[in-house]
Amino acid sequence: MSFFERTLTLWVGLAILAGVALGYAVPGLFAALAAAELARVNLVVAVLIWVMIYPMMVQIDFSAMRDVGKRPRGLVLTLVVNWLIKPFTMAALGWLFFRVIFAPWVDPATAGEYIAGMILLGVAPCTAMVFVWSQLTKGDPNYTLVQVSVNDVIMVFAFAPIAAFLLGVSEVAVPWETLLLSVVLFVALPLVAGVVTRHRLEARGPAAVAGFVARLKPWSVVGLLGTVVLLFGFQAEKIIAQPLAIVLIAVPLLIQTYGIFALAYGAARMMKLPHNIAAPACMIGTSNFFELAVAVAISLFGLNSGAALATVVGVLVEVPVMLTLVGFANRTRHWFPA
Repeated sequence: MSFFERTLTLWVGLAILAGVALGYAVPGLFAALAAAELARVNLVVAVLIWVMIYPMMVQIDFSAMRDVGKRPRGLVLTLVVNWLIKPFTMAALGWLFFRVIFAPWVDPATAGEYIAGMILLGVAPCTAMVFVWSQLTKGDPNYTLVQVSVNDVIMVFAFAPIAAFLLGVSEVAVPWETLLLSVVLFVALPLVAGVVTRHRLEARGPAAVAGFVARLKPWSVVGLLGTVVLLFGFQAEKIIAQPLAIVLIAVPLLIQTYGIFALAYGAARMMKLPHNIAAPACMIGTSNFFELAVAVAISLFGLNSGAALATVVGVLVEVPVMLTLVGFANRTRHWFPA
């Protein structure tokens, strides 16, 4: 791992602080950047995410994709955690904390919005950032792509019904254009670019592919840190104005994140999955598609709602926590078959 990858937790922490400080100091700049969006997908963030995952897409070898079907257990683990466990544990934790434990400090209407935001996070499995976590844990890029792709297909059909059921409403207005555009921008286009690039490089030999990826790798970190700065810059005023709410929402989100990872990681070990499949499978099940969750929360409850705030806190919690899980996964590589 490079120096920046080994110290990534520190750099992400500094990026969070920089984002909040800049967003509070120059809100006009971040308001202008936030306005650059299409179908509620921020184009500046999309470019940074694209820069972040394109080098990983170059590593995908489509000639090896046919072998993924011979190892279906990692895919099964991801799907069970994402669609049969995670949304329901998130809803249960939201109810427990905001209807029972934190009830004296949060009025019922606001508590309901916080729970709704948590549910939307729980029903949206990760699409883009998981390629970062997979690379940092030396995951199989081909297998990770299949896992993400299958999740995206299921999300198109399952997101609205599960969210509607858990929110207790008959109809959830899912911004389909946001969902589909996000999949195109964060998965399809980088994948096509990666395939074309790899095909051209392979004509020069394997060393050309390895050298190109090595030169691009630092840009993945730049894309990640730039994304963090922008996301926290966009929400700086909310984060500073409501510190207690941030803490209260973060508590169940932390429990959910570590709990789901522990469940998935334990299951992967019991299933004797190889580490390069087990680690990405658990990362997909643990992290969230926060871009979609934020967009749906705003469309259903409004920009200044508790639901929107809860999805933003999801971003606040996720990046540092996922980095701790990446470190744990790398330290426990010996738990799994070679």
